[in-house]
Amino acid sequence: MNRSNTLIVLIFLAITLASYGQDSTSIEAKQVTKLFRSQEILPLKLSYSHKNIKEKTKDSTFIQTELSYSEELGVWKTIPVELKTRGNYRLKNCYFPPVKMKMSKNDAKGTLFKGSRSLKLVMPCMLEKNKNDNIIKEYLAYKVYEIAGDYHFKVRLVSIDFAEERGNKTKEHDLKGILIEDPDDMAERYEGQILDRNFHPLAMDALSSVQNSFFQYLVGNTDFSTAVQHNEKLLFSDKKVIPVPYDFDMSGFVNTSYAVVSQIGDEQLDLYSVRERLYRGFKRDPSIIEGVRQNYLAHKMDIINVINSMENQFEDKKSYDDTIRYVNDFFEVLSDDNKFKHEIIDHLRTK
Repeated sequence: MNRSNTLIVLIFLAITLASYGQDSTSIEAKQVTKLFRSQEILPLKLSYSHKNIKEKTKDSTFIQTELSYSEELGVWKTIPVELKTRGNYRLKNCYFPPVKMKMSKNDAKGTLFKGSRSLKLVMPCMLEKNKNDNIIKEYLAYKVYEIAGDYHFKVRLVSIDFAEERGNKTKEHDLKGILIEDPDDMAERYEGQILDRNFHPLAMDALSSVQNSFFQYLVGNTDFSTAVQHNEKLLFSDKKVIPVPYDFDMSGFVNTSYAVVSQIGDEQLDLYSVRERLYRGFKRDPSIIEGVRQNYLAHKMDIINVINSMENQFEDKKSYDDTIRYVNDFFEVLSDDNKFKHEIIDHLRTK
């Protein structure tokens, strides 16, 4: 990059990076519920039958059970909750089906869950050795985007003492999980609303779209579509249509045993595995792309530190080390002009 171009980029960054901080900080100060203000792992106790929840819940029907949680060591509180299954792939293929949890306003009043009456609960998919490490990595993906994107879901990592009901018997599971705020609660934080209709990606906010595309490249995820809202919600806020990503279990960053390379239509993407990255973002104003690139580079240590903060939670140190290497590979691309052109610029989509 020559000296004049460097000066232009630095002037641009001085303006854009400052605006990132102003926008996200002022917005984030609003209406974050108590549940998501702490990043301490929240202990939960939960019990239900997988067979029962799969057979008896539909779009509008739930099963009833109780949720216990502990904000201080040895002190447990219990509230009634309703659960139903959600999702597609995980519901059909996983041992632990993903669930949606809701509780009444009266039951949530005066508890940690006040203001969070509807939540997603993500648990491991398979009964396998690295099941909890996969959850930690998916949680970290959300936390990375909390740093790199102006609009994001709030999440809380939980440990779950899960008693699986099997007729007259129970099977105990020690699981990690993720509580994810409801889309409408997320929209309310940003003084907006969730859009239910489709938009062409180029009709969406350019800055948020590029932030999202860089993030999906960082985590090696192709299992998403902003156009048809696959693993993306569309937020309308401040007269902008903004993509907000979720569900990253098919990404190379999480690298689950069941992850497969995505298909576009009837054709599989030309990737050897989910670990191989492919930039799927659209062509945008070069100054926005460069600004997002430099913003990610400026927050490299913040992202690394978030991952480091969870090191002791990994059950397999190799899984942690692999996660750090994968993220560092991303930053090697961003910091090298030739690699950046080859991996990002040359793959900008026009349709």
